[in-house]
Amino acid sequence: MLRSTLSPLHPDGVKFVLAAAVIAFLGFLVAAPLGWIAVILALWVAYFFRDPWRVTPVRPGLLVSPADGTIVSIGPASPPAELAMGEIAAVRIGIFLDLFAVHVTRSPVGGKVAALRYTKGRFLNASLDKASEANERMAIRIAPEEGPEVAFVQIAGLVARRIMCDLREGQQVAVGQRMGLIRFGSRVDIYCPPPYVPMVVVGQRTIGGETVLADRLAQEMPRRGVAQ
Repeated sequence: MLRSTLSPLHPDGVKFVLAAAVIAFLGFLVAAPLGWIAVILALWVAYFFRDPWRVTPVRPGLLVSPADGTIVSIGPASPPAELAMGEIAAVRIGIFLDLFAVHVTRSPVGGKVAALRYTKGRFLNASLDKASEANERMAIRIAPEEGPEVAFVQIAGLVARRIMCDLREGQQVAVGQRMGLIRFGSRVDIYCPPPYVPMVVVGQRTIGGETVLADRLAQEMPRRGVAQ
């Protein structure tokens, strides 16, 4: 019961929560209103760094969302050049993480980490498609035991200034496994090569480690949706 109602705090958030608590203590020494404002800040910081439990579907052929957020784009795009995957006809699914989303990122597929490539860049609004090429990012290529290699990218945003990736080349990862964190607003792109078929639509909310983004065994056309 407790596990389903309280989310653990990501280790990277501990220092930020402690700093906010110290600020709150000092605020109360100066004036009570300042202290209460700092308490609210500390609670928000703890909320931002939450790391909730997730139940990941594990059927072969599925690509699972690497992050909580909103689908902002679905369209053809080649994987990042730094991953050396060639000009394959992949479908890129862009997920925007606002300031209230869980920012712990997870592996969308199980397999071997074939490549990790960090690229310095700008800090444009992460909801824009041009952020995929212009912003600071960490690109990751995973080679599953079955099916084609999959690329996904952690992208810094307008406010985000820190990308954390706990993976290393040659490591074996499981689908849905925690693999990093992006602080304070960001974007994650996942490149779905054929025969993956997208199972989401623009505007849909995703749950990291749970929402199925694409299925390489699907026998249906890409989905359409309506806001209501």
